[in-house]
Amino acid sequence: MLDNAPRGTICIEDIEIGMIRTLRKVVTDQDIEMFAEVSTDRNPVHLDEEYAQDTIFGGRIAHGMLTAGLISAVIGEQLPGHGTVYLGQSLKFLAPVRPGDMVLAEVEVTDIDHSKRRVTMNTRCLVDGKKVLVGDATVLAPSRKFD
Repeated sequence: MLDNAPRGTICIEDIEIGMIRTLRKVVTDQDIEMFAEVSTDRNPVHLDEEYAQDTIFGGRIAHGMLTAGLISAVIGEQLPGHGTVYLGQSLKFLAPVRPGDMVLAEVEVTDIDHSKRRVTMNTRCLVDGKKVLVGDATVLAPSRKFD
């Protein structure tokens, strides 16, 4: 059989429950500014330190969806990787991510439906060992077999 899976991919045939992949990234001021530009979310809690000081956060925080984007990066680049199609994602934001924080994004395979090529994963982001985001993702994984 021909292998038509893109490089940087773990095909459905090779995915196992319990597989984990991670990514670490320091969230910078530039990341926050670029996300605000692309998303058009210019909420001052993300961009204006003086304003943010008077909020419940006591200072600037990154956009929650910027943090969630790190989960997308793990799924799209590592597990399953290139060719993956996102079907759904639940998210619960537990704590803020601040400029300069090192975020650890993790995905862990919790269920596989080989007949539908669907993979369910527990997703989480941590800062200093503390969960800041949790959820579950469902994706359509690439296959070595032709459809």
